[in-house]
Amino acid sequence: MTNEQYYSLIQPYTDAMNLILTRLDVLNHQAGDRDQAHPIHSITNRIKEKNSIENKLKKKHTDSSVHNARTLLKDIAGIRVICFFERDIRLLAGCLKKQSDLIVIREKDYITCPKPNGYRSYHLVVGVPIYHLDGMEYYPVEIQFRTISMDFWAAMEHRICYKSQPFNEMEMRSAFLQYSDILEKMEKSFEVYSENTLHLPG
Repeated sequence: MTNEQYYSLIQPYTDAMNLILTRLDVLNHQAGDRDQAHPIHSITNRIKEKNSIENKLKKKHTDSSVHNARTLLKDIAGIRVICFFERDIRLLAGCLKKQSDLIVIREKDYITCPKPNGYRSYHLVVGVPIYHLDGMEYYPVEIQFRTISMDFWAAMEHRICYKSQPFNEMEMRSAFLQYSDILEKMEKSFEVYSENTLHLPG
């Protein structure tokens, strides 16, 4: 894949990602306008770099053509939404899934069913309509929803267990599984306090 092909490839994915970012911003403000706490703590986004696309296609045992990238990869455009509580994730994901012009391509609920290592998150891939001069086409955008505690756990697990590759790897993975459970309990406790605060008379 040449640099020119790469930049041509990512343009509609960038447009699709920006559309979803705008909709998330609108949903966040609408929640605040209804005298609710804003559900979103922070958002990050990225478009896969050229070498990352090529490496992922290589792992799939195929050549790094534009056609293969568009056909096989659903995460060229990615958004990570950090919420305060699980209820915020359910609210935002539910609202996006109800938007009639978006199509749900893939959905993985690692909150209800965490990964064996304790990873918790909610992954949603939606098809976003992008209009061209000669028609319309859907482009996938992967959205990862996490709470603050889920994101903290994932960042630490990635740094310590993946990047550093500790000598006592099995011990660390067992510990991170326990930390995931501890953080989940802490988060649910804070959520109860938050609900009680929201219902206090003004």
